[in-house]
Amino acid sequence: MLKGKKIVLGVTGSIAAYKAALLIRLLVKAEAEVKVIMTPSAKDFITPLTLATLSKNPVYSAFSDNDSGLWHNHVELGLWADAFVVAPASANTIAGMAHGTCSNLLLAVYLSARCPVFFAPAMDLDMLNHPATQGNISRLIQYGNQIINPGFGELASGLVGHGRMAEPEEIFHSLESYFTEKKKLTGKRALVTAGPTREAIDPVRFISNHSSGKMGFAIAAELANQGAQVELVAGPTSQILIHPNIHLTSVVSAEEMFNACTSFFPGSNITVLSAAVADFKPATVATQKIKKGDASPVIQLTKTSDIAFELGKLKKPGQLTVGFALETENEKANAFKKLAAKNFDLIVLNSLNDKGAGFGFETNKISILNAKNEGKEFSLKNKKDVAVDIVNAIIEISHA
Repeated sequence: MLKGKKIVLGVTGSIAAYKAALLIRLLVKAEAEVKVIMTPSAKDFITPLTLATLSKNPVYSAFSDNDSGLWHNHVELGLWADAFVVAPASANTIAGMAHGTCSNLLLAVYLSARCPVFFAPAMDLDMLNHPATQGNISRLIQYGNQIINPGFGELASGLVGHGRMAEPEEIFHSLESYFTEKKKLTGKRALVTAGPTREAIDPVRFISNHSSGKMGFAIAAELANQGAQVELVAGPTSQILIHPNIHLTSVVSAEEMFNACTSFFPGSNITVLSAAVADFKPATVATQKIKKGDASPVIQLTKTSDIAFELGKLKKPGQLTVGFALETENEKANAFKKLAAKNFDLIVLNSLNDKGAGFGFETNKISILNAKNEGKEFSLKNKKDVAVDIVNAIIEISHA
């Protein structure tokens, strides 16, 4: 299944660089086309000539060839690839990928790549276990990159533990599985909303809430991992997500989110409304900053557009919609009422009474309720795992 696939292989400065030669042999034998990018330090472990001979393509390691004056276009390399594999991925390169540095050709191609990215860490166990490295790996996974986990065994330092790069056969099979596996939502288009909205009072102040956008971004990532093409409409948030199947539209106000959603909704098979949209906004917005005076200012509020309700009226057969309910009392009764009123197929219930759930946490505790007045409760989990539960529920109902 790798026949004709275009693979960019990034090789970094690690003793495991010798395994890149074996991986190239496997890929070429499977009739994939392979182009290799080496970091400067990778040349200390294996020669470019070896990898060029095996891949049957020139090896790239610098932005230009000083002898010929030829420029190696990192954008073209990034767009050329069907998959970008960094193996071995050293701690230094993982850090560069995680933080968007562009100090060498490999990192520049990574930032330009629109294809799936796989990385196979290779380093000593203490480097791997260091909080900085673990944080960088988590960030790469959050971006939508796919880790090929290191193995356990004797390391170059003589220590024994995790840190050995996965064997070439394992990396090859990970790629093979990716291209052969039928994703459960392949061909589906999804719309996801995430984060808060901000409703301006004056040029300086606004009304908002504590939503971080973490849950919505995690759902968008999992839908994309299952093959869906995702339109992510997000309010102001610090969350970052890079995935070839996700298109991000950034908005600020409830009205901007409403306009974006009504534009994308007709073409969406699946809609997940996880944003915390303001219910009210100031009736008028001051053109100048409101000054502090003796009298307390009075702000007249008016309702914002109810995105879920309006989309529910536009919903056609074959479209599946999922809503969220954040409740503090009579949780299930209120959630079922909201599900019916807004024509949802599923509603995800959060309770602020549950410790570790709600805004700002890395975890969440949910129940998923359906239109048959049935519900399923889940334990407290990391939001990425919660997203998997939500998307599995979507897949189950969409295939029913």
